[in-house]
Amino acid sequence: MWIPVAILCFLASLASSRTVPYFAPMSNDMVNYINKVNTTWTAGNHFSHSDWGHVKRLCGTILGGKKLPYLSYSDSEQMTLPDQFDSREAWPHCPTIKEIRDQGSCGSCWAFGAVEAISDRVCVHSNGKVNVEVSAEDLLSCCGSECGMGCNGGYPSGAWGYWTEKGLVTGGLYESHIGCRPYSIPPCEHHVNGTRPSCKGEEGETPKCVKQCEDGYGSDYSKDKHFGTTSYSVPSNEEAIKAEIYKNGPVEGAFLVYSDFPTYKSGVYQHVTGEEIGGHAIKIIGWGVENGTPYWLCANSWNTDWGDNGYFKILRGKDHCGIESEIVAGVPKD
Repeated sequence: MWIPVAILCFLASLASSRTVPYFAPMSNDMVNYINKVNTTWTAGNHFSHSDWGHVKRLCGTILGGKKLPYLSYSDSEQMTLPDQFDSREAWPHCPTIKEIRDQGSCGSCWAFGAVEAISDRVCVHSNGKVNVEVSAEDLLSCCGSECGMGCNGGYPSGAWGYWTEKGLVTGGLYESHIGCRPYSIPPCEHHVNGTRPSCKGEEGETPKCVKQCEDGYGSDYSKDKHFGTTSYSVPSNEEAIKAEIYKNGPVEGAFLVYSDFPTYKSGVYQHVTGEEIGGHAIKIIGWGVENGTPYWLCANSWNTDWGDNGYFKILRGKDHCGIESEIVAGVPKD
């Protein structure tokens, strides 16, 4: 039976205009939908927020901002890379690679992704001779406008630039009394039910820049500084990013978060449903393939009870949510 072209086009437009049903962010309906569709990941523990605005505020990375100079990867520098790589296994003598931190009620992910990767690289570069936790507090509070707006969001590129120009002191987790300036913002529950109070956006005032070590620490602030020799952007190229991690250690990455991401529990994340929340920075420690789906292995800063013990995997090779477009890194000074 002959059907006019106009009708065929109309029917095609109807099919293409079908959208995923709307779900309240992180609702049971959203979680059930994700787990029923044929996707590559599983949604899990969560709680719904009455104030969705503060969740957006805690995604504190400003995407598409200023860039550091791009590192050049020539054909001669290409190396044979494995199908799977995990920095935790490659450098077992570097304990910070295995550490999951908690940014608390502050949009400081841009700072955490930076200091986590910098800490790892200090160890990798020194062949395990130097193991330090670089201070998120120092970066968050002292970088200023070069990095953005503190707890209200910042630029990963500014963080790495500050490290090379001004240096960063050491500092561990909240109330750890490790290093010169430990983190002063208490941990909280990031989208999951647990023993800590839930994260609240209004609590996230940027700490003051105090250029001295906490009482009892046996070093002077200026003498405790660690510097980078250079910092750079890594090209938005899968092989270049893999080569950078394989050669020098974990990198900082950033991507656009949708409201289904906080429900992640396991598998390889791909955006399924939900509205945009904002930019979020994390640490990328490796890559692999799970059930035929290539992924980046990432460490989040939402404590260990979120996701897969604080980690998650995200689709690799498709610049999914922009994950391959905001990679920054650097080399520590000896």
